Amino acid sequence: MPMTYLLFFLILLAVLIAVYKLRKLTLAGTLTGGLVAICIFMGAGLPCILMLAAFFIMATIATSWKKSLKGKSHPEIRNTAQVLANGGLAALCGLVMWLVPVQGYPLLILLAAALSSATADTLSSELGTVYGRRFYNIISFKPDEKGRDGVVSLEGTLIGIAGSAVIAFIYVLFLGWSPVFWVVVISGTAGNLFDSVLGATLERKSYIKNNLVNFLNTAFAALVAYLLLLI
Repeated sequence: MPMTYLLFFLILLAVLIAVYKLRKLTLAGTLTGGLVAICIFMGAGLPCILMLAAFFIMATIATSWKKSLKGKSHPEIRNTAQVLANGGLAALCGLVMWLVPVQGYPLLILLAAALSSATADTLSSELGTVYGRRFYNIISFKPDEKGRDGVVSLEGTLIGIAGSAVIAFIYVLFLGWSPVFWVVVISGTAGNLFDSVLGATLERKSYIKNNLVNFLNTAFAALVAYLLLLI
């Protein structure tokens, strides 16, 4: 086994043990997170595993930040379904890249877009409830209760854009500056807004649940990224 891979697996094992001990993931969620990380690393390498790490660190901090001021928020201890909802599509992209390493394949960008959306969604919902001043229903644009499905704020949206920019910055840091930076930011923001639309409509009516909403927002972000690449 090449030293790079050995080092990765040793670091991953240490991180997974720490995450489980700190009660950030259930045991099943920890194992699932490990599989997600392996798929991403084997298919997309260091840049994308750092994107995943950045998402997890920012999401963990945002979730626990000033919980007493929040209404509805993500649970601090995430399970398998929640791990797959946020990282499942990215893992799938990594798995395909691993098994079918086609040169020039756009899956690397779609993977980044999916993680960008997951990051934007989590940060905007968790920190928007803390720092937002006015809250609106994304469909009607009428004032609404903070923390409810489909409710947004200017501050939360801007925080989400900043989260997408972090993921995009990691991409260009390793792969060189290109318009892909904006593709990742725009697609991540679009996925975040799509999450709110689903929340205000289908989730409020209990047609779908939050985990499916989260997965669909990453899928929508990947779709937007793909369409932007065609332009």
